[in-house]
Amino acid sequence: MVELARRDGTRFTACVSARSIGTGKQRFNACYIRDVGNDAHRQAHSEPLLLAVSESRNSVVVCDARSRITYANRSFTRMFGFTLDEVLGRRPDEILLGSDSDREVVARMRSLCESGQSYDVELLACTRRGVPFWAGISANPIRDGDGRITHYVGIVADLTHRRLHETLQHRVLESLVRGIPVADVLATMCQDMRRFAPDIVASILKTDPHGQLRRLGAPDLPPELADLLDGRDENGRCGVWHDAARNGRPLLCEDNAAAGEWSAAHVPLAAHGLQASWAFPVTSGAGGVLGVLLINARRPGKPNPLHERLIELCLHLCALALERESTRERAHQLAYYDTLTGLPNRVLFTARAERLLAETRQAGKPLAVLFVDMDRFKQINDAQGHAVGDDLLRDTATRLTQVLDPECLIGRQASDEFVALLPGMDAEQAALRAERVLAALAQPMPLGQLTLHPSASIGIALHPGDGSDIETLLRNADLAMYRAKLAGGNGLRFYSTDMNRIVQENVALETALREAMRRNQLHLCFQPQVEAGGGHRLHGVEALVRWQHPVLGMVPPDRFIPIAEDCGLIGEISRWVLRAACTQMAEWRARGIAVPRVSANLSPLNFQDPHLPAQIQALLREFGLDHEALAIELTEGVALIDDPVVSDNLEAIHRMGIHLSLDDFGTGYSSLSHLHRLPIDEIKLDKSFVRDLESSASARALTTSVLQLGATLDKRIVAEGVETEQQRDFLAGLDCDVLQGYLFSRPLPSEPFENWLHEHRQRGASPAQPGIA
Repeated sequence: MVELARRDGTRFTACVSARSIGTGKQRFNACYIRDVGNDAHRQAHSEPLLLAVSESRNSVVVCDARSRITYANRSFTRMFGFTLDEVLGRRPDEILLGSDSDREVVARMRSLCESGQSYDVELLACTRRGVPFWAGISANPIRDGDGRITHYVGIVADLTHRRLHETLQHRVLESLVRGIPVADVLATMCQDMRRFAPDIVASILKTDPHGQLRRLGAPDLPPELADLLDGRDENGRCGVWHDAARNGRPLLCEDNAAAGEWSAAHVPLAAHGLQASWAFPVTSGAGGVLGVLLINARRPGKPNPLHERLIELCLHLCALALERESTRERAHQLAYYDTLTGLPNRVLFTARAERLLAETRQAGKPLAVLFVDMDRFKQINDAQGHAVGDDLLRDTATRLTQVLDPECLIGRQASDEFVALLPGMDAEQAALRAERVLAALAQPMPLGQLTLHPSASIGIALHPGDGSDIETLLRNADLAMYRAKLAGGNGLRFYSTDMNRIVQENVALETALREAMRRNQLHLCFQPQVEAGGGHRLHGVEALVRWQHPVLGMVPPDRFIPIAEDCGLIGEISRWVLRAACTQMAEWRARGIAVPRVSANLSPLNFQDPHLPAQIQALLREFGLDHEALAIELTEGVALIDDPVVSDNLEAIHRMGIHLSLDDFGTGYSSLSHLHRLPIDEIKLDKSFVRDLESSASARALTTSVLQLGATLDKRIVAEGVETEQQRDFLAGLDCDVLQGYLFSRPLPSEPFENWLHEHRQRGASPAQPGIA
């Protein structure tokens, strides 16, 4: 290599060689001079390029015109696990392909190569150690100046991560966002897993509310194998998927033909060419098992690295989908189902009922609606606590579901109200079903040491006669139920048009009652209570509210008191009665009229007011009355309210020296179990016992028992409803303390009562002195 100068003075690097050439006797010296400056320039540029290809993270391979490898960079040999010497001279497909590679894609690659075309394909390739991965292959021919192919240059990239995340993950997430059903999303994901790894079959199982596995997606399993995944068979047969769900950890069965304890469930899989089963629990963020991802492989053994990457991603996607589904189901459950009983709530019941009604109407068939209300539920709830009340409602829902036909629609309306829609049933059939419901609900319900004896009232409305839409049918069935309850409960009533008239009257009466309260149209009457001994000395009076309407005239208490209770006026009316009674008592005292005491009824609502003792104390102070002048009557329902405010109020009133009287004894619910704990001074025997004394041995026996009970507990007994001398004599003979009833006097306004009292004194009875009971 020498540096020479040209004629124009430019210098260049030359390669000089000389040799001697002889021709006969002549010899010549030939000198060859070649400008090598451009070669050096090309080499200076090619060396970095060769270095870049050699060190590239992309796998590069160069083949000759016969597709034999002449060069492969380090990335290529690392990707496939071969040395350079091991790949030189071999065809690329001998290096790339695995047992699961798509042969059609390989054939297309060869065809394009032979025709001298470029191509880009994606292929499931395999390393020397048998590890599959998704490869993106680009190949381009290199031509000489004459257009002949001299070489092929190929670039191979690992697409596994991109395909997993950009394709599979994106597809699943997009489907969830679009609201596609989770079962469809996961079934598609199972199919995508098979496309990524053709040697496996994926299935997804979901844990149901009872802890059983249910198939959610198994699109590539034949039906007989897919059915095998659901629950357990009658022999308790289970597979690796059941134990994985129960234990909350992955379990592998590497050979289904020798699955040990799982053989019963796994041998059928092996018979269908699925040689291994791997179960992976799908867990929520809180750690609960939502389901299982089950992989059945066509070869025995453990998951390979591609399987592991695929399973890791799909477990995450399954958890996301199942948690989303669980959240959706919980939201749907809360929105459309009663949380206590699991029955459809009012919204869902109405929607389904409207659909059933439309189908029934189109078919020209009848339809019945039952409105079921538990009797005395509030008393049970107050007496035994809300936990017992909830148990009763759950048991009621269960019994309704068991006794009614499967095609019937059952729902919970509110509190202790249930409704049932009976498609295709006429009046006779509906009555039979209602009787069956009454019998089922009347069965004793044991709750720990307590046994309840529930009952119900049922109203029935029929389509089309009682209404053409669900709202009307429900309203009319409700009215019929109310009539059944007024008749004593534990029975059924069919709707009639008269019931609507009664409802309208009740609404009008409620409005008039509110107006009566504003206009002071209520007044008190007083019914004497006399001692049963000789002379029937006056013991006291009971203050009874009366309503004189300017148009309707005298409205009986049994007509307006239930309305007052329903509309919430009863508390206000009771307070008015208490004040009016104290006002009258103060006037009698001021005028020297000897009335020992006045008793007033208070509603359960009043006893739940924590300020009640202070209000009573303030009234006595306002009217200058001593505590002996007042008695408070309470019903058994008050005694059964499980509220510390009520018991505290009763104790406080008793300590004040005010007499407490238990009214209508024997008509309530389980009163004996509470009687010994009540701070009461007297018991009022209900008039229903007294009425039958002359004709019923049972009434006489019960009355005798109550009187003996009063004596044992040292409680005064007041007998209500005494109308005949025979009743009076019987009660007096059993040492009943006090008598009250029409035999002595009807309830009277204050002035007629004063006249009665004067006449009573004239007849020889000596009234007690004020303040003496």
